[in-house]
Formats: sequence, structure tokens, C-alpha cells
Amino acid sequence: QKLREQARETPREYLDRESHYLWGKRYLLKVTEVAQAPKVSLTHSEIILQVRPGADTIKRAHILDEWYRQQLKQTMLPMLEKWQKALGVQAKRIIVQRMKTRWGSCTPHTQIIRLNLELAKKPLECLEYIIVHELLHLIEPTHNSRFISLMEQFLPRWKSHRDELNTLPVRHEEWVY
Repeated sequence: QKLREQARETPREYLDRESHYLWGKRYLLKVTEVAQAPKVSLTHSEIILQVRPGADTIKRAHILDEWYRQQLKQTMLPMLEKWQKALGVQAKRIIVQRMKTRWGSCTPHTQIIRLNLELAKKPLECLEYIIVHELLHLIEPTHNSRFISLMEQFLPRWKSHRDELNTLPVRHEEWVY
């Protein structure tokens, strides 16, 4: 319910000078059409999206989403190693996917953790908070007092990270029932 009511970004059109985010920092999108393989690169102020001529919004979104997935996986690996070692747990599998209503989830009996692709757009502390939160579910599956105590012990500022994450705008979604 909280995520559904959270502020939303305007729908993305993947056009020049549109705002996009990486690790909490705002970048302007620059779209270049060239007869080469699609790619994304980053400068100090721009995300440069290279697409083939005539690439539509869906194709542009897909290319950028795959880049975000790559950025998230690349950034989360050292964090994941650090926290698995610190907590004495090991996730069997980490899945990055688009999630409409959660930032992450953990299935303790399979040791599978899922992370929302949108975390690549949020500040790094928010990603770290979600990683610690989900890894702790491998120790304590519920949000009981033990879980909260573990969060306090390992990540004392977790509440401020949670609050920040829950006030930042999230991806525009069409809620169809």
C-alpha cells in the first residue's frame, strides 16, 4: 500500500534532456541515433543512450533497463560479499527484477533474494539497506523484535535509509486490475 501511494515519476518518453537517475544523482538523457549496436554510457551530467535509427520508446526503455540491471549487479556484488561475510549468511541466488510493490524480498527456505531494478536509481545507502534487510531474513524470517534488533546492531541508521527510500519518487506504473 505504501509503495502504491508513493510519489511517482512522470511517464518516461526516452527523449533528449529528460531526467534520469543513477545512484540518487540526476542526469540528463542524450539520445543519439547511429547505425551501430545500442549502448549506454555515462558522463558527469548525462546518460548517453545510443540507439539504432527509428528505435521506438519500448526499445529505448529496454536498452536503458538492461544498463540499469548491469549497473545494479556490478555495484551490489561487493556490498553483498561484505554483508554476507559480516552476517555469516550466504544467499544462494540474487535476482534483479522489476517489482511494482517491493524494494526487495527474501525466501528464507530457498535462500533466494530478489532486488527491485529501481534501486539502481536510488542512493547507494538505500541499496545497502535493502541488501542488509533481505540478508537478515536468512537469520530471522519475520519483522519481529529480534529482526529489528539485528538491523539496529548491523546498520544503526537503517530507519533513515528506509525513510529516504520510501519518500523518493518511484517509477511510473499503470495499475491495471
